[in-house]
Amino acid sequence: MILIADSSALVALSIVDKLDVLEKLFGEVYVPRAVYNEVSQENKAESYKLKNYCKDRVLDIQASANFNITLGKGESEAIVLYTEQNVNFLLCDDKKAKKFAQSFGLKVIAPLIDILRGSRIFIDDKTYALVLGIAGERL
Repeated sequence: MILIADSSALVALSIVDKLDVLEKLFGEVYVPRAVYNEVSQENKAESYKLKNYCKDRVLDIQASANFNITLGKGESEAIVLYTEQNVNFLLCDDKKAKKFAQSFGLKVIAPLIDILRGSRIFIDDKTYALVLGIAGERL
């Protein structure tokens, strides 16, 4: 399977030292150039780890990524890459981007909690439901 990842999801996984979970769950992981540029800025959290993690996973888009002025460049490019490549999932935790992507029929994985729960980190059902509720997701 192939996954396109957005920046905040990568930052969160880097913080808990679980970037390797993505390959274990999906096989191939790619990021759009805008996401790479964002996460590799020296003043950003986890920039050193993410620059190294993403450097061989960068894909450039073929089309213009100005879908929607309310979306950031990284989210827009991630959605474009999903449509241009033979991709299975989009990992994005931005609510606007998620809704926009779903309106085009994209398979979006929003809650990072699902990825963490699938790893060796234990998250009980009550906490899982609480986090999904806060994020506006359903079980």
